[in-house]
Amino acid sequence: MSAPRTTPWPLVALFTAGYLAPYLLPTTVGRLQSGLPLSATRAGAIGSALLLSSATAGFLLASRVDRVGPRALARTGLLLAVLGYGGAALTTHVPAVIAGAVVGGFGSGTVTAVAATGIAAQRDPHRTTTLGLLGVSALAGAVYLTVPHLGPGHAQPLAAIALTALAVWPLTARLAPRTAPALPRTATGGSRLPHLRPGLLLAAAMPCWSAVQNSLWGVSGRIGLTQAHLSEVTVGAVFAVALGAGLLGVVGAGALGPRLGQALPIGLGTILIAGCIALSASATDLTTFASGEIAWNVLYPVVLSYVIGLAASLDPRGRWAVLVGSASSLGTAVGPVTGSLLAARAGFPAMGTILAVALLAVAVPLTAVALRRRTTTVTAGAAFADETAVRLDVAA
Repeated sequence: MSAPRTTPWPLVALFTAGYLAPYLLPTTVGRLQSGLPLSATRAGAIGSALLLSSATAGFLLASRVDRVGPRALARTGLLLAVLGYGGAALTTHVPAVIAGAVVGGFGSGTVTAVAATGIAAQRDPHRTTTLGLLGVSALAGAVYLTVPHLGPGHAQPLAAIALTALAVWPLTARLAPRTAPALPRTATGGSRLPHLRPGLLLAAAMPCWSAVQNSLWGVSGRIGLTQAHLSEVTVGAVFAVALGAGLLGVVGAGALGPRLGQALPIGLGTILIAGCIALSASATDLTTFASGEIAWNVLYPVVLSYVIGLAASLDPRGRWAVLVGSASSLGTAVGPVTGSLLAARAGFPAMGTILAVALLAVAVPLTAVALRRRTTTVTAGAAFADETAVRLDVAA
């Protein structure tokens, strides 16, 4: 008789807090530009610095979560997020805002590393990931609806991220001070990273995948305001509806689970996202803009949930999940600057075409890894059963 499946709410909350900054990127960059003496490119550069700091934290901590302990590391990351984002929200001095964004970004990356490591150790990583995506999509949607009514300035989105980190802090008491000791080397196969080739291919493909997504996401607000001639309230409402529609996509992904495998959702989903990006970037009215953004936000978290689940399945200790997530953050980091530069030099429609073609190219290696993992999973069934028996013996 199997044990009842419990929901790891602290991990879901940490996932939400860690991913909120990238989800709020359009309004953060837009408000930095409008609220401070910054050009669009420089505001995008601050967004990139924030996300690059987050990626750096992930690379540094990928193999250290077990050693330091999830509770201490999560609290450190949340503290950095509160101080960094909160400090940046309270000042208009540009160097201080940059420093706060970098410190806060490192905190977000630290929190995400803890969440990714814990999620990879779950019996159903995909389910926990979808719950985290539900949380961050719902919260980001609420922020997009609220921020336009709170007055001008750059402080509101940054303060929202800081307050979220503060609210999540009490849940860290339910995290282990130290992760349980690892199984003997004979049971786990040592400390080397398993599935090295597919893991490296996935880590190499994800920066491009994320860069394309966030090149559009980082300038979506400007597309709505300047090309589609919409008000900030309307653009915020479109983003909120899009993120709400994304909730439906995440729910659908959670309901499907592994029934379709991983290759089909990742490969076909990425191809469809490419079309959404081209549509959104060419928008000149509300209907086209809303259609592209909503369809894209439905598909993006679905594909992301399967990619995170794929990375988690490569290593139960969560190291590939953290490394792939950090590689993704590198792409996320260059997204705002890439989108701003492409838009400035080629215009929004041409930018969308370039990004769509790049995304179609990167769909190939992502699908290949998912197909390879499917075949190796079948042949590894007996080995998994043996490992489970070893785990039960150790626990007894």
